[in-house]
Amino acid sequence: MNNDQAVKADYGKPRLTLVPPSLLLAVAAVREYGTAKYGDSENWRDVEPQRYKDALYRHWVAFLQGEIYDPESGLPHLWHLACNAAFLIDLEPTELPEGG
Repeated sequence: MNNDQAVKADYGKPRLTLVPPSLLLAVAAVREYGTAKYGDSENWRDVEPQRYKDALYRHWVAFLQGEIYDPESGLPHLWHLACNAAFLIDLEPTELPEGG
């Protein structure tokens, strides 16, 4: 263990500061919208993953067709896509490959 690790043992821990803040803020905005719409911040856990896959695709296709904002929420389609991806990552966790 080098001297730095003796002072603060953080080797191997994820560097969350590498995640763009704009991604975190985008997902938070969609979560706030969803919480206000459905009245429950945790109800997303009761939805089958296929529905999030379908929603992710719908937002991606709308974005590819040139529509920037979701007409219902007024938020960018990419933000919704990121939120759906976050739900899928949480609901269908996978192990990182060795060394990854």
